Amino acid sequence: MIIWFTGLSGSGKSTLSGYLKTALEKDGFSVLRVDGDLFRQKNKADFTRKGIIENNLRIISHCNEIKKDYDFLIVGVISPYQETRDVARKLFGKEYVEIFLNCPLEVLVKNDTKGLYAKAKKGEIKNMIGFSDGSPYETPKSPDLEIRTDKTEIGQSIELILEHLKKHGAKI
Repeated sequence: MIIWFTGLSGSGKSTLSGYLKTALEKDGFSVLRVDGDLFRQKNKADFTRKGIIENNLRIISHCNEIKKDYDFLIVGVISPYQETRDVARKLFGKEYVEIFLNCPLEVLVKNDTKGLYAKAKKGEIKNMIGFSDGSPYETPKSPDLEIRTDKTEIGQSIELILEHLKKHGAKI
């Protein structure tokens, strides 16, 4: 099963991916995390629309190649465009679970855990997804699960995800 976390920078993709991986491994499942930041750095992808789409398609292809080796693949990537999320959904079908980590931009800018929004304000980062003009984040049309990470504690978020995975057919 491919669990695809999408959301703006700082919305909790890496944090929840890590906690979910731990919870699933504790129950004896084989789990691999695919981190969008690490994948982009490895492939030297940029933040143009074309670069983002290419990187997301590489991640989808990579997941398709290795999915049989794991019970769960947990993907944490901004994936700002509906078209690439649709590609993943079409390819993986019922094995794909899209989780939208929704946190208002004002909260993300205030918390700025990585300092990226401050750098974008100063012009040190161009094309900050969902923040800079010309770099939109397309809110998912119909995610399988939406979590307001500014209002939901980590433990509660993991419980919601595990409940949803069970309803989605995962033998947890």
